[in-house]
Amino acid sequence: MRKVADCRDYPSESNCSLTISGEEDEVVRAAAEHAASVHGHTDSAELREQLRTMLKDEATV
Repeated sequence: MRKVADCRDYPSESNCSLTISGEEDEVVRAAAEHAASVHGHTDSAELREQLRTMLKDEATV
């Protein structure tokens, strides 16, 4: 099942509205890169594991 990471679920100063969907490993990688480049987080194994726990299943239409 495809997974989703949605910045709108987490308040930020930038009011980011990015949504990333795809296979779990793809989403975790892209979300970690986004978190580092846009939100100033450090891309680490700990961040990626935290992101993995926040993913939601993509709703089927």
